[in-house]
Amino acid sequence: FFFSLSLFQYKFRDLTVEELKNVNKTYPNFTFSMNTYTFKDGSQKDLLNFSGTVPVKYGKSYNIPIHLWILDSHPFAPPICFLKPTANMGISVGKHVDARGRIYLPYLQNWSHPKSTVIGLIKEMIAKFEEELPLYSLSSSDAARQSELLSYIAKITEGEIDMKSKSKIGGGKNEGCFNKITVVGAGDLGIACVLAVAAKGAADKVVLLDLSEGAAKGGTMDLEIFALPNVEISKDFSASADSKVVVLTVNSLGNAQTYLDVIQSNVDLFRGIIPAISHYSQNTVLLVASHPVEVMTYASWKLSAFPKSRVIGVGANLDTERFQYILTNLLKAQVLAKDAWIIGEQGEDKVPSWTSCNLVANQMEAMTACNSREKVADRAMEVLKGKSQRSWSVGLSVADLTDSILKDKRKVHSVSTLAKGCCNINSEVFLSLPCILGTNGVIEMVKLEEDPLVQEKLQSSAGSIHDLQQQLKL
Repeated sequence: FFFSLSLFQYKFRDLTVEELKNVNKTYPNFTFSMNTYTFKDGSQKDLLNFSGTVPVKYGKSYNIPIHLWILDSHPFAPPICFLKPTANMGISVGKHVDARGRIYLPYLQNWSHPKSTVIGLIKEMIAKFEEELPLYSLSSSDAARQSELLSYIAKITEGEIDMKSKSKIGGGKNEGCFNKITVVGAGDLGIACVLAVAAKGAADKVVLLDLSEGAAKGGTMDLEIFALPNVEISKDFSASADSKVVVLTVNSLGNAQTYLDVIQSNVDLFRGIIPAISHYSQNTVLLVASHPVEVMTYASWKLSAFPKSRVIGVGANLDTERFQYILTNLLKAQVLAKDAWIIGEQGEDKVPSWTSCNLVANQMEAMTACNSREKVADRAMEVLKGKSQRSWSVGLSVADLTDSILKDKRKVHSVSTLAKGCCNINSEVFLSLPCILGTNGVIEMVKLEEDPLVQEKLQSSAGSIHDLQQQLKL
């Protein structure tokens, strides 16, 4: 093997060579070489890599081209795996493959030497591809775009381009669009967001990215039939290029049995979406509406590598707006309403809080005013409990948030933001807190009135969310 001479930087050279001999025996069509690999942080290394095809039966037999990179700590670290489609093949983004063709498998996540081997990895890859074919045949009109994408991927893997580069594939076709929003997911929530954003009039263009299989149906078909101005429907990630805000509404509809399985399924779905969105809109603000919003916002932040200010969740914005409305219009407590917020975890564990005490100097009067405020807040919370969050109401909330971002309104909203450092929270969790929003997302977090009970509830929510995140495979 010529490559045995090139593995001087590999820590476990003999083990690596022995394993790759076994790969060569089983898959003699694979070709081996040494090339430069560029990691997400821009660092580069010369790594052994090999490519070839693996046989997959999906109705009929297919040869799926793959490209594996062997890290210099192999076999104690898993390979980095990609599809290697030809110009007439398109990548089917799914549970195990993202938009760049990066392959994610349980085998890789659970890699452990000596139990895990490259041969075992390829066998699982074949099994998973037989459940969900990762490639499809492109029409001639799509082949040119695919060729451009393949060229970009080749440059990444050959170390010719930095992942943080400003260049964008297909970015030119939307250059005339100043305020552009992309909504990812064409379910009821996604369509509600499109309609609400379009009605608000804040965006010059709204793109609905429909990632569902098959032809357009249901609401998507109706949107096409009645053709709203400045609304585009697409299945291609490149249509999202140069978006100022990207709204994520997708939720996995898999057959998960437990709550943890449902969330893991959503994380797996995001793993195929966020890198592509981040590539086409590198300066966008990610606005997460998928459930559970705190965990999915955290996942979006980790997968995008964006600064925390540009990854936010819809959080308790809708509840806060309703809370303030109830205080002002139903309970006639206008003075209280302007400083009232719903914060923390979306759902039953949300908690009312205040950014100003509005109390008088006399301690006795202050205590009376405080008790009065709490009674009014309790009544408002009772009314709020009867209000469900329908798709259209969440859509209106999303439109409200995007309007503040696009128009740089510097308005305060209760949104899911990184709460580490607030209220003695030491873990990386996202909770709803009052934040000033502008063009680049969160400008500043607004200081809350100190309340030991509120802080205790926030810390409890942070603890349970952190425990859940620790069980997920990101």
